[in-house]
Amino acid sequence: MSAIFDLQAAGVSFGPVHALADVTLRIGHGESVALVGANGSGKSTLLRLLHGLQRPTAGQCVSHATARQAMLFQRPFMLRTSARNNVALALWLRGTPWQAAKDKALEALERVELADKAGRPARTLSGGQQQRLAMARAWALQPDVLMLDEPTASLDPHAKREVEQLMAEFASGAQRQDGRPVTVIFASHNLGQVKRLATRVIYLEQGRVQADLPVQEFFDVERLCAVSPTAHLFVKGEQV
Repeated sequence: MSAIFDLQAAGVSFGPVHALADVTLRIGHGESVALVGANGSGKSTLLRLLHGLQRPTAGQCVSHATARQAMLFQRPFMLRTSARNNVALALWLRGTPWQAAKDKALEALERVELADKAGRPARTLSGGQQQRLAMARAWALQPDVLMLDEPTASLDPHAKREVEQLMAEFASGAQRQDGRPVTVIFASHNLGQVKRLATRVIYLEQGRVQADLPVQEFFDVERLCAVSPTAHLFVKGEQV
């Protein structure tokens, strides 16, 4: 599997604080990678590094030059305009003519079952609807890589299921016009969600990768204990 990201001893420091340290890993096309760990372990910083929002202060982070990326934050940013325009503006900024962008935006909203909310101010939508709107915005851009930072952390169970379904569709390629699987990288505290959606799990602790395993091995007690006892404690809920 060819690498879409290649990190070699990558680190990110903010003054004396080492948010990431000595991170070496490769992420291939079509993988669904979950980043797990306690608050402050470096998950969000790693996502920002991969997305190009943060530069490494040590080592290197190389990404595939032609890969289109989209990133969803825990609280997606909504412009003070309609749901439809929130999607259309993203397309327009990529060079799509305005009318074509509006048509594509409506198609994207239909994909996430928000077409009936197209004219509503985006900031008046519920938390779950805003996450689905952010998903629609990502779908319209047809990314090769989708990154999500705790995408369901503040949502009710029904909204979580809806967002998880969209994430699974992205990973399978169902949300792409060409049917190609999307590389999905997401940070989550929800281990059930990790089991359902990930093919690979990376456990971080104090900015360092302590475990990097296929999802089946990560949730195998003996295997995980052999690789990282602290990761095992985290899975058991004994490490915060």
